[in-house]
Amino acid sequence: MRSSAGRDVTRPIIVTCGEPAGIGPELAPRLLDAGVPFVWLGDPRHLQGGTDWTEIETLDTLPDQGLAVLRHDFAAPAMPGRIDPANAAGVIDVIERAVSLVMDGQASGICTMPINKKALKDGAGFGFPGHTEFLAHLAGNATVAMMLASTTVDPPCRVVPATIHIAISDVPDALTPDALESAIRVTHDALIRDFGISAPRLAVAGLNPHAGEGGAMGVEEVDWINALLDRLRDEGMRISGPLPADTMFHAPARARYDAAICAYHDQALIPVKTLDFAGGVNVTLGLPFIRTSPDHGTALDIAGKGIADPDSAIAALRMAWQLAQSRGRGA
Repeated sequence: MRSSAGRDVTRPIIVTCGEPAGIGPELAPRLLDAGVPFVWLGDPRHLQGGTDWTEIETLDTLPDQGLAVLRHDFAAPAMPGRIDPANAAGVIDVIERAVSLVMDGQASGICTMPINKKALKDGAGFGFPGHTEFLAHLAGNATVAMMLASTTVDPPCRVVPATIHIAISDVPDALTPDALESAIRVTHDALIRDFGISAPRLAVAGLNPHAGEGGAMGVEEVDWINALLDRLRDEGMRISGPLPADTMFHAPARARYDAAICAYHDQALIPVKTLDFAGGVNVTLGLPFIRTSPDHGTALDIAGKGIADPDSAIAALRMAWQLAQSRGRGA
């Protein structure tokens, strides 16, 4: 079976190593509990001692047991909790190699382990705010959106912030009609293509408390958000809103939509992290390939101590596989 981009969806997911000094390498063998085919792309020297791993040359055949490793040598060994600038270029190279492999049809998708953006900037001049923007660049400047999706609550909580990593004081200027429309369209298309939802139901949060309450608490909803949503509804999209964000995320409310489009970072991420902190998954929508990531950082403070929770990484890997299958079925 092949996806619309020509990729065989029975091929494995690539798990990138992420920051070698973080918890990514120690979580790698625990991802075998996900029960889906994957390969770990990184330097095997960075794996914890005692890890059962086998080096592979291609992604065509995986070992019957243990961790399949597609070797990518780094400049230096790794010390848990201690970032080495010498390894920054290797982290970037692994991401680029993973994208090349999946774009060539050798993998079904990518599940990225967390990176440390400051370390990459300091050590290799990394010029992107994070994974999402870098992946969009590698995919030919694709128009993307960041979704955080729960995996253990019902109804599910799926949220997409229309503005992301900016100061709250900058949000009103950054939340333009074009930005909100882009987030809505990317989400709508991804729900159809990747989540298998034929007629997505979207809920759009207002920017202001009580969605502005008719202009009493802010005017953006009256000035342009209402008109934008009306226009998209006229196109046939099933959209509710703008809605007061404080009443959108309890279970009966979530049952009425498939994804929520929010105005800013915390409006979106607080509910999903409260409802499903260990099971949340970051999904980049709009790419020509599947990409997921656990909803946590490098956790340098606990790296190497054997206490890192693998649940979010396992959920991210499983979701990457599920989305790849869904995209393939829709080809």
